[in-house]
Amino acid sequence: MSGASGIFLGEVMHTRSRPRRHRLRYRVFSLLLDLDELPGCSDASWLLGHNRRAVLSFWDADHGDGSAGGLRGWIEARLHDAGWTDTGGMSVRVLCYPRIFGYVFNPLTVYFCHDADGGLKVILYEVCNTFGERHTYVIPVEQGTDGAVKQGCAKELYVSPFMPMSCFYRFHIEPPGDRVLVRIDESDAEGLLLVAAFCGRREPLTDRNLLLALLRYPLMTLKVTAGIHWEALRIWWKGIPFHRHNAAASRTATTIVGRPAPANEQH
Repeated sequence: MSGASGIFLGEVMHTRSRPRRHRLRYRVFSLLLDLDELPGCSDASWLLGHNRRAVLSFWDADHGDGSAGGLRGWIEARLHDAGWTDTGGMSVRVLCYPRIFGYVFNPLTVYFCHDADGGLKVILYEVCNTFGERHTYVIPVEQGTDGAVKQGCAKELYVSPFMPMSCFYRFHIEPPGDRVLVRIDESDAEGLLLVAAFCGRREPLTDRNLLLALLRYPLMTLKVTAGIHWEALRIWWKGIPFHRHNAAASRTATTIVGRPAPANEQH
């Protein structure tokens, strides 16, 4: 049941440089789920469910605008907003944590959008915070990009009480193949402040490999949330300044960064 979908086993790493150095490293796994393949994967699996209860599951309502069963339509609407008037034949592959025994928290979900010829055209970065707010950055991939994708945008969503809002994200992406790398360099007016990355190696999406991942990373999604609070306590103990949360204007929001080249300039 694998196809373009897969399991990526790896590590999440954060390194903060100022005003106190702080590092963390956790072993995790993520799923890469092709939305066109997902219903068939769910039907063929006794461990993975799509919009249904299962040991591991992916629910549309955990993403986008939170509507049940409407994720593909939400993504296409965001692509239309970004200037992609024709999304026919476009495939969307979602890199995220699954629900495990019904629980998940995804600080970052990445959507890789490919055209009918397989070219990577747009990446969506969906950032969630622990206050239930969600912001998605929609960024076209530059024409002629080969290998790593480098993009950037201003920070629009409060994420951590120990990071200021006036920051800029620089993304370094090595799209899913045998391996995947998602790296974010976060800078403020003084320069680089934080480097966060996930690096993983691919395994086929099979029930056997899902079971092995569960055994290797038991209750992983609970550990993600626990780890966020534990690291926050460690950072607070180091005396790093605290930035108060101001509620976002809406629970979900989108920022369009740049526009695709006109049709007669695309190759």
